[in-house]
Amino acid sequence: MTAHITRALDGYARRAFSVAEFERMFETGILDDSENLELIEGEIVPMAAKNHVHERVKSTILLTLARGLPPELWLGVESSLEMSEMTLVEPDLVIYPKRLKLREVRGPDILLAVEVADTSFGFDRNQKARLYAGYGVQELWVVEANSRTTYVHRWPGRGGWASIVEVPASGVVRPQAADLEGISFRLGELD
Repeated sequence: MTAHITRALDGYARRAFSVAEFERMFETGILDDSENLELIEGEIVPMAAKNHVHERVKSTILLTLARGLPPELWLGVESSLEMSEMTLVEPDLVIYPKRLKLREVRGPDILLAVEVADTSFGFDRNQKARLYAGYGVQELWVVEANSRTTYVHRWPGRGGWASIVEVPASGVVRPQAADLEGISFRLGELD
């Protein structure tokens, strides 16, 4: 078996891991289940600890989306999604067809992914948003937890998103998927 190689921003080669290897590290105790980690293009990336504001905003969006969700769709919370052999992410919230098992879900199956960010805002808004676009996620919301400003990303492509709209807390956010057309809300009004 040949090891995969990745290059960090500093230009030095790194040994990349596959999703299977990453999962085995948890199974064997090399990594602990309590660690908040994702595998991004073969690199293990620690995710920031979640604070009260993050959890409050995530739960508020979760409850609002769940109320309007049609029965044929599933709303996952911090679901581990294998985007490729080298990438496993855990968006805060994700909506996909219920007929799919979690291991079968790929980017184009995801109607909406939501990342609530405070300390990870720069990463989620830039690198992670490009990653989601490259894998064909249909829509991404990056919510800045403190201001409740939502960055709505639509029409993904290999080069990024064709549309990114900043919606303030007082503005209305609504998913674009036809199956979710009845859902709309203002984050500034939710609590």
